[in-house]
Amino acid sequence: MIIRRANNLGKAHSDTLTLRCHFAFADYQDPEYVHEGRLRAINLGSMLPNSSYRLGPEKNLDIVTWLQTGTLWAKADNFSSNHLYSGGLQLINAGTGVCDMEWHSGADGASFIQFWFMADTEGGLPEQEIRAAFPKPEDGGFRIIASGFPEDDPEELGIIEDDAPVKLSARSRLLYADIPAGEGAAYQTTPGRDLYIVVVSGEMTLNGENLSCGDGVMLPQTQNVTIIANCETVILLCDVSV
Repeated sequence: MIIRRANNLGKAHSDTLTLRCHFAFADYQDPEYVHEGRLRAINLGSMLPNSSYRLGPEKNLDIVTWLQTGTLWAKADNFSSNHLYSGGLQLINAGTGVCDMEWHSGADGASFIQFWFMADTEGGLPEQEIRAAFPKPEDGGFRIIASGFPEDDPEELGIIEDDAPVKLSARSRLLYADIPAGEGAAYQTTPGRDLYIVVVSGEMTLNGENLSCGDGVMLPQTQNVTIIANCETVILLCDVSV
């Protein structure tokens, strides 16, 4: 178990944007933290009001943006423009290449977490998916919000749901949990997987260690994890191949 404390994360920034980086990104370079399995980047972003964040070109990546607070107007190449609100999600499958990606904050600014997954196969047409805020799981457990596994998509079973996970091109998962104080959430995966947890808000205990807002923890080659919330805690969990 490798813990990345929020105050020790890397930083990349401009006049209007600050990224706190769990892995090497932009002008933050750290040979000790380049990626974790097929997880290329986790960036915690903070944007000033009415400002912009621009990326590109990129290819053979799944870029997932989860909006924590504020509003974002998202635009990429020839895709339709979309507004994201708190709890909303945008996926860009870069495929053969996306030249330009932009995010513009609203009058109250925005904070977001962005995950970059390396695609399992190269090529394919670029795609975009947008979701509004996912319903809060009634049991405080994990909800899959992005997945490259067909069995995680209700539409594959003939069930059409607006809040189905966005479809990754990597065989990875991104999961969300909002855990009440004093309760726990457990997750089990298959052998040969790496897990990475980001604490979005609150405080949790894992294997005797306390983790707070902005902290991350790498769990290489891990099949089972159980998290206890010390107060109401929101977390995002990545499940990726090695």
